[in-house]
Amino acid sequence: MASKPGRVETIHVAVSEGEPMRPAERIRVLAGIGLEGDRYATGRGHFSSRPGTGRAITLIEAEVLDVLRDALGIAMQPGEARRNVTTRGIALNSLVGKRFRIGRVLCEGKRLCEPCTYLEGLIAKPLLDPLRNRGGLRADVLEDGEIRIGDELRPL
Repeated sequence: MASKPGRVETIHVAVSEGEPMRPAERIRVLAGIGLEGDRYATGRGHFSSRPGTGRAITLIEAEVLDVLRDALGIAMQPGEARRNVTTRGIALNSLVGKRFRIGRVLCEGKRLCEPCTYLEGLIAKPLLDPLRNRGGLRADVLEDGEIRIGDELRPL
């Protein structure tokens, strides 16, 4: 059974490794590349030199950020998680290995976006355990398009 659709709450990009994430109302997305101007689309991300899929777009559930804040006292703004898209209303883990659309943009979930020591050190918050298995989704972009805040995210 397919997951129910969710919505895009925020969009963020960073120009290069370690730079602050900048919010965007909308962003152009390029197949096989990622979000226009983002560090991984231009090859300037921390992990850009390592081969692998799923770096074109990263997503995290707003509900996870809510739990971090409310249950664990770890306050994080959406861009602080270093994920490109913050969603609400959809279980992202269920999209690993599946195709989905964000607005009209076709994507494919590749793997979980697990927290790492680089992220923990960059934002100086204890995230390894709290985000394990709920740190978001790494996906590839299969079709060009534009993503906007408020777009529906729906599994295919």
